[in-house]
Amino acid sequence: MLNNKKGFAVFFVTILVLMAMFGIVMNIALVAYFQSQIIRNITRSTQAYFAAEAGGEDGLLRTRQRPSTAALLYNLNVGPSLVEVDISSVIGGARILTVKGDRMNMIRKIEILWSLDSQEISFYYGSQVGEGGMVMANNARVKGNVFSNGTVVSPADKGYIDNTVIVAGAGNKIDGLIVGENAMAHTCVDSTIGGELTYVAGGSVVNCTVGSSVKERPNNIDPAPLPISDAQIQEWKDHAASGGIFNDNYILDGESGEIGPIQIGTALAPKGMTIDNNSLLKIKGTIYVTGDVLFNNNSIIELNLADYSSLGGVIVADGRITIDNGAILRGSGEEGSYLLLASTNNSLDPIFPAIFVGNNAEGAIFYANAGIIFLKNNMAAREVTGYKIQINNNAVIEYDAGLENANFASGPGGSWQLRRWREIE
Repeated sequence: MLNNKKGFAVFFVTILVLMAMFGIVMNIALVAYFQSQIIRNITRSTQAYFAAEAGGEDGLLRTRQRPSTAALLYNLNVGPSLVEVDISSVIGGARILTVKGDRMNMIRKIEILWSLDSQEISFYYGSQVGEGGMVMANNARVKGNVFSNGTVVSPADKGYIDNTVIVAGAGNKIDGLIVGENAMAHTCVDSTIGGELTYVAGGSVVNCTVGSSVKERPNNIDPAPLPISDAQIQEWKDHAASGGIFNDNYILDGESGEIGPIQIGTALAPKGMTIDNNSLLKIKGTIYVTGDVLFNNNSIIELNLADYSSLGGVIVADGRITIDNGAILRGSGEEGSYLLLASTNNSLDPIFPAIFVGNNAEGAIFYANAGIIFLKNNMAAREVTGYKIQINNNAVIEYDAGLENANFASGPGGSWQLRRWREIE
């Protein structure tokens, strides 16, 4: 009987030992299995990540080759992984590429920001004027606000400013205007103000009709600098010159052409640009003209879509700029794209102005930091800024609110730059 009990105990202990060993073996097996699964998942995750990286490279290559292409969503295989590439449309001069790599349901995502090299210039007013002031003829109109460091006058007493006018500087005035909203100046003469009028102590209000109230302020209104600095203009010139120098007059006469970035002529041997007789000029980068610029006879001057997208482009001239006889100026066609024409010429003669605009230029901005801009009868412009501005009969400046944060390509050709590359999942 004792032997039977001993045999049973040995058997029981043996079973326990075997079970313990089995448990240990199972634990080791499970640990090994889960470790292998972790390693397998890490491998798949790594494969998904590098597949996403490869998809990002593929997406960037496509946008480099066709910068103006529409939004695009496509798939491709990278080794054993599936990649989904989502390329956004161009918004504010930038694209976002979202790329998903998938290796057996292990997902890795990256995001790429791809944008044009640009600089923001804020045009807060339909027209901003320097110390030369503004002269408005019969039915001349600014559909927006006006800020001037000099007197704003309408000799015919029928110059219209739809919104607000501010005239800075001691002794400067508004004279003969019809203002839709508020007015602020040292002195008001023969004007109709729809809202509130504020004048400066020591100034006066003479024959002005006011829709709201008249207030006096103790201090003069501080002048404001024009929105584009001399340093910025020089930077544009340098960018243009980096694309090469064309040592002759650039002329299109009934032809099509593409140009930019380029400098035309030199300071010692100035050369001009003439686009005439139904010609088409596509601008591919910043242009600096050392002489005069003439756009004439139904010619079209526009920013090339692939180079500018929703950004603005610039033509800078040391000479006079003349736009006449049905010439059309426009951006790339994308919202927010404008053509800026800037003259550094210092002529204050309205017969030979720094900039003469003789016809509609709804996609253009005009800028003259030292001279006069003359807007001819029955023309229209988007925004006008100059040391002095003269608006003739029925000419209209119709401000676009998007110009408060306008972006202009800052480098040659508006080059695209990689701004951000990061993993998001």
